[in-house]
Amino acid sequence: MIRLHVSIALLMLLTACGSTSELFTTIPEGDFKERIVAQENGGVRVSAAVPSSKETRDLFGKNLYKKGIQPVWLEIENLRATPLTFLPVGLDPAYFTPLEVANIDKKDNKQLKPSDVSQFYLRQGMVLAIEPGKSRSGFIFTRLDEGTKAFNVDVTGRDGFETFTFFIPVPGLNVDHYAVDWENLYEASQYVELEREPLMELIEGFACCVTNANGSETGDPLNLVIIGHPTDVYTAFIRAGWDETETVTRASAWKTMKSFVSGGEYRYSPISSLYVFGRPQDVAFQRARDNIHERNHLRLWMSRALYQGYPVWIGQISRDIGVRWTTKTITTHKIDPNVDETREYLLENLAYAQTLKAAGYVGGVGEVPIDQPRGNLTGDPWFTDGFRAVLWITSEPTPISDLKFFKWRNPLEINLGRKQ
Repeated sequence: MIRLHVSIALLMLLTACGSTSELFTTIPEGDFKERIVAQENGGVRVSAAVPSSKETRDLFGKNLYKKGIQPVWLEIENLRATPLTFLPVGLDPAYFTPLEVANIDKKDNKQLKPSDVSQFYLRQGMVLAIEPGKSRSGFIFTRLDEGTKAFNVDVTGRDGFETFTFFIPVPGLNVDHYAVDWENLYEASQYVELEREPLMELIEGFACCVTNANGSETGDPLNLVIIGHPTDVYTAFIRAGWDETETVTRASAWKTMKSFVSGGEYRYSPISSLYVFGRPQDVAFQRARDNIHERNHLRLWMSRALYQGYPVWIGQISRDIGVRWTTKTITTHKIDPNVDETREYLLENLAYAQTLKAAGYVGGVGEVPIDQPRGNLTGDPWFTDGFRAVLWITSEPTPISDLKFFKWRNPLEINLGRKQ
């Protein structure tokens, strides 16, 4: 039996409800302080929290989120006998200074003297030096990340360097996987622990492709297998630069439409539902370029199988190379027909992000040649060597030099064999 005691579903408990007080006189104790996450190691304790958009307006009197600025609150306690230095570039190499933020929309603060505004922001900034036995707190003004905020807090001193990695959900974005009830996705008796060979047989016997809601049509190939707990999935993909996806709402539909017309970026654009095991995807992630028309996106479904105690997921990944209107969804993206390329991209992406500890291949849909492509649910052609990449992910940073490869199936050797 598997107990998913730390699940992504817990994140939906976090809501935004900021408080207000007199403008530019003091920092109100907003709800963001109730969401503080703390870590301790090497004689250093770091606490962090991220105010929501509304809380940020209450705190600073400006719509900083609209300007692409997101404050991160930190408290660093130096439990050592020697001084510490906080390194803000490790948190965000393009962070904004307090006075830079103070000068944004200064006309909004015309009731105060510019020097008053500057002094206020200077007081809220995080100091770099922390004396022995002391604690310091303040804000770092970073680039905006909605959904989950992932960042490092790096400190250094004579007694060594320490880094702390945080993944903090920020209220305000309706992320689709928050609503998944991981604890009850399957009955406990339905999970089955498998050894390597039975596992390979099982995942090679999974359906070839995603389907529509009633299962009457097939679409993109299921070319991905993930091994890892939900928290591993969540942490690994965020660390590797993937964004969560919003649920389809009136607001997200409007943002999608605006991005479609302007060609602008919408990092959290909703992804349409496709079906495996009779249900829509449990998790969806995307990695966008600078506009909505080009992105890599993937969907994952947790299966009943366990391997060495870890859930096994089946998934689909493809690369969007264009977008068009459709009667079935808000928009549909045209995919790169070479779906294997995007499968290999993900393997390399996770490896370089140090979130992958093992990888290999199993059989899948079977070879679909380039001159005889198949089509997805919206008519886009695709071809493949037919294999599924198996990626065992981890929440703990794992150097690429430590990456191991499963000796399961080898597409290269098999393809070479066909040519002989």
